[in-house]
Amino acid sequence: MTAPKKTMEIGVLAMLRKNEDPFKAIKEYGLKTAQLQNWDMTNLTAECADQVRKYLKKSGIRLAAFWGGYTGRIVWNSYGGPVTCGLVPRDLRARRVEELKKGAEFAARIGAPALITHCGFIPENPMDPLYAETVNAIYDVAIHCHKLGIGFWFESGQETPLTLLRTIEDICLPNLGVNLDTANLILYGRGNPVDALDVFGPYVRNLHVKDGVFPACSKVLGKEVPVGEGKADFDKIIRKLYELNFTGELIIEREISGPQQVKDILKAKAYLEKLLKKYQPAK
Repeated sequence: MTAPKKTMEIGVLAMLRKNEDPFKAIKEYGLKTAQLQNWDMTNLTAECADQVRKYLKKSGIRLAAFWGGYTGRIVWNSYGGPVTCGLVPRDLRARRVEELKKGAEFAARIGAPALITHCGFIPENPMDPLYAETVNAIYDVAIHCHKLGIGFWFESGQETPLTLLRTIEDICLPNLGVNLDTANLILYGRGNPVDALDVFGPYVRNLHVKDGVFPACSKVLGKEVPVGEGKADFDKIIRKLYELNFTGELIIEREISGPQQVKDILKAKAYLEKLLKKYQPAK
């Protein structure tokens, strides 16, 4: 008998906080997979990792990846972002490389298949000295992940799709992939996720399902909105993912808090389920 073909699974982004089960809410959403995100470097201990493993076992949640943050000032827009985000800024780079390596070790200990992060506004000009410096820094983290037996995945959107593809090709490691954030290219005014799939589609390992509108001013980020209400064309995105034989996770991310976040996540879940049913290949 032929085994059923694996298909896309819907999940939610969870935040790692001390003495708190990050997966409790995931089960309440009726979902079985999650990405775990961390911005607190003091969480990156063996004791915390072992506790996360206990939470995972108790919840029955499958871990799609570990999202690793770093310290230092970050401006989330296209104006202040190039000199504060990721591994591009020279004054923050060495520290963040080490923090991401620790994040990779934590990811491996909790059984995550990959470390995800924002690498920053990688220069579009490959002859820019900052480009080579950034690529070398990313390689340093990615090879560390490779030695640990996990992937290194770029969260997309701060760099252009072509620059991201060039970076992957220049680093040339087998564990590289993309976490496609469906809103970030829009929020940063870099393009749209449908066209991006034509550029780096084969490298996409999972998604952040998010929506937004383009910036109305060059110095601010575009506005995030509930899934289905912005410029991300999820009908085309899902159809394209099926054409690419994508079988990764659709991780819902809604960057607000409180009751409205819960409502928007449940709405996004229902919206995605409808689209998956529409394009689900016949068995």
